[in-house]
Amino acid sequence: MSSRKDPTALFTIGYEQSTPSAFQAALDEAKVGLLVDVRAVAASRRPGFSKTALAAGIAEHGVAYVHLRALGTPKEGRLAARSGDHDALMRIYDAHLATDPAKAALEELAGLAQGRRICLMCFERHVEGCHRLRLAQFLCERLDLDVTHLQPAPF
Repeated sequence: MSSRKDPTALFTIGYEQSTPSAFQAALDEAKVGLLVDVRAVAASRRPGFSKTALAAGIAEHGVAYVHLRALGTPKEGRLAARSGDHDALMRIYDAHLATDPAKAALEELAGLAQGRRICLMCFERHVEGCHRLRLAQFLCERLDLDVTHLQPAPF
C-alpha cells in the first residue's frame, strides 16, 4: 500500500459570482463524488444554490450531497465576513469549532473524506475569506491530504 498523498482528493469551492452550470462544470472537471455543504444556512437568493435545488442538480451528474450545518459560520462570523474583517471571522469560527456540535461534525467530515473525492462548499469565491479554509486545513492535517481550491468560471 502506498502512502503517497493524492493531491486531488480534497477540493473547496464557492459559488459567489458563478452560475449553477459553471459550478457543476468545476465539480465535473475535478471528478468530485461528494459535495459537502458547510453553510450554516443552506439557502440562497441565487437560483440553483439552495439546499434542495443544489442537491437535485448535482445528483443529475452523479455527485452526492451532504449538509453539515454544524460546520457553518455562526451569525456573528458571517457579519464579520461581510464587513471584510477576516481576523474576526477566523477568531469567531475557531471558537465555534471548539463546541461539541462542531467537534462531532468535524469527526463526521473526516469520515466522509476517507476514500472519496470530496469538495467543501460555501458562498465566498475566494477561499482566503471563507471558513472552509479552516476545514480544509483540518482535513489536510488529519488525513494527510492536499487540497485544491476550485473557482468556477464567473458570470
